[in-house]
Amino acid sequence: MKNTFIIAAAMSGFLFFSCAEEKKDKPEQEVAEVKTDDFNYQVDTFGDIKVLRYQIPGWEDLSLKEQKLVYYLTQAGLEGRDIMWDQNYRHNLKIRKALENIYTSYEGDKTTDDWKNFETYLKRVWFSNGIHHHYSTAKMKPDFSKEYFQTLLDNTNTELTGEALEVLFNDKDAKKVNLSKEADIVKESAINFYGPDVTTADVEKYYGAMNVDENEPIEVGLNTKLVKENGKLVEKTWKSGGMYGAAIDRIIEWLEKAKGVAEDENQAKALGLLIEYYKTGNLDTWDDYAVAWVNSTEGDIDWINGFIEVYNDPKGYKGSYENIVQIKDFDMSKKMAVLSKEAQWFEDNSPLMKEHKKDSVKGVSYKTVIVAGEAGDASPSTPIGVNLPNNNWIRQAHGSKSVSLGNIINAYNNAGGSGRLQEFAHDEEEIELEEKYGKNADKLHTALHEVVGHASGQINPGVGTPKETLKSYKSTIEEGRADLFGLYYLMDPKLEELGLVEDWEKTGKAAYDGYIRNGLVGQLVRLELGDDVEEAHMRNRQWVSAWAFERGQEEGVIEKVSRDGKTYYDIKDYSKLREIFGELLRETQRITSEGDYEAAKALVEDYGVKVDQELHREVLDRNSQFKSPPYSGFVNPLIVPKMNDEGEIESFTIEQPASFEEQMLMYSENYGNLPVEN
Repeated sequence: MKNTFIIAAAMSGFLFFSCAEEKKDKPEQEVAEVKTDDFNYQVDTFGDIKVLRYQIPGWEDLSLKEQKLVYYLTQAGLEGRDIMWDQNYRHNLKIRKALENIYTSYEGDKTTDDWKNFETYLKRVWFSNGIHHHYSTAKMKPDFSKEYFQTLLDNTNTELTGEALEVLFNDKDAKKVNLSKEADIVKESAINFYGPDVTTADVEKYYGAMNVDENEPIEVGLNTKLVKENGKLVEKTWKSGGMYGAAIDRIIEWLEKAKGVAEDENQAKALGLLIEYYKTGNLDTWDDYAVAWVNSTEGDIDWINGFIEVYNDPKGYKGSYENIVQIKDFDMSKKMAVLSKEAQWFEDNSPLMKEHKKDSVKGVSYKTVIVAGEAGDASPSTPIGVNLPNNNWIRQAHGSKSVSLGNIINAYNNAGGSGRLQEFAHDEEEIELEEKYGKNADKLHTALHEVVGHASGQINPGVGTPKETLKSYKSTIEEGRADLFGLYYLMDPKLEELGLVEDWEKTGKAAYDGYIRNGLVGQLVRLELGDDVEEAHMRNRQWVSAWAFERGQEEGVIEKVSRDGKTYYDIKDYSKLREIFGELLRETQRITSEGDYEAAKALVEDYGVKVDQELHREVLDRNSQFKSPPYSGFVNPLIVPKMNDEGEIESFTIEQPASFEEQMLMYSENYGNLPVEN
């Protein structure tokens, strides 16, 4: 499970949480000159978005064979880019093609506000892989009129008609993922995992009738679109020869090349099974691949590729296409191996009920890695931590891989602050703690969340998977559970004993300040006034923080302070707050272990969904002084092969894209493998 996206980092101080050697017809991309000793992280800002660059330290230390492996894996990932666009919304590819044709061929007045608003809208669509916001999932409305857009279409001979045109300006398909308890969450979500006439009841009946191995259940529905044909529900499988086949065939070609330069037999076996899965769409093969992948731990190169995270499916079945290619960060991975080694101690000493603890936490590995390329669900907006595989029986029997994306975190940290910390922190002590201990607290919380949190606990015998029992609340409960595990141990002397912190108490205080500040105040800048909280991770941060505040309010653990018309939250008793986090962790694990749907629903709906509108208005007003956008993402470095006279790769160069729009246009040109309707 991933996640752990950057959430208003500057404010909270908290970084939260997957053919020929080259295409001869690829257009050249202008390259920005970037000095390694004075790296320019900033690329662009627009709307609520900041686009950054990241470096690939250690690239030059790889052998040519290893560099080829990285290159082939990144190319495989990019070939599937269109899949994510189509998954996000059925009209996205048609809309993107029209917008890009206007952008590249319009010769009219480009100094007007309308044109500038068009450019901003296109960039926002690029960033979100579609017309719905990458985080809130709400449809993004253009700041130009339909009449102006029609003139652009006419002047550039661009065709966009019917529903694909009208949806840009009307209220239809307003949410990519609609989790409202009043909604038919399947039919009223615009995500393209289900036919427009498929309902929540249809999905529950269809997948509820499937018989799977209770001990080793496959992830049913992970790689299909469920549609109605002649009134009957059928699945369209994402595979070679099936839905998205044109893109998947290109992915397979590059994976075959990667297999040919694998570092060892285990890597080659895993890649072979991934190729077979893409060819057949067989979910038993996907599980075989996941087992082989999680047991392939010796190489310096690793990858995430496939239909993986289910956050975009309101029912939690369908996996979004994702690719992340990684190089081991040897220094940081050595340090974090200490935490992995002690995973059983954390489990044994946790506040969970005895029957919910694992007797043996198997195969937990945690590494800091260097990202070499991302695509699909991981780009341009990227996680900073990943824990996979998601299938629970594989995690329990074979373990999991947890990674922290070190160069991504470094890029965020070096991209500059905004002053939000000073605005929203309660006092100078809180600011000082954050500035001195916050970065390490961020890293440790990500590590504890991924390694200890997601690996901990067990489901009671006879209880179904959380996807079956907790339904639409599964994702936010699981992320909250992992967050709570990390929070509980961030105030533990064990961290200092293990050599992971210089001062466990001050690191813990910085972590608790940042989490409460963000969960109750900071992340509100990401919502429009009047909106409920929809995204699973935002929900979990709010229900964890709000529950802890309410639980400790009477005992003075956290005080809500109003000063000069501004609201702050001041933690008075950090040790007691740790106990409260432990209580909530115990209850959240009980909900998961027992499959208590009603308790999950009450926890999320009562604490994680609704927003105090007066506070929200105040936060937005206070935040309006800051120019730094609340969301960040990345362009990818270009790994460029140099060929010898025999047409073989003899070396590579790493080049940085000069602009966001150039990379997006190049990607559409070179990796546009799907028709506009699929």
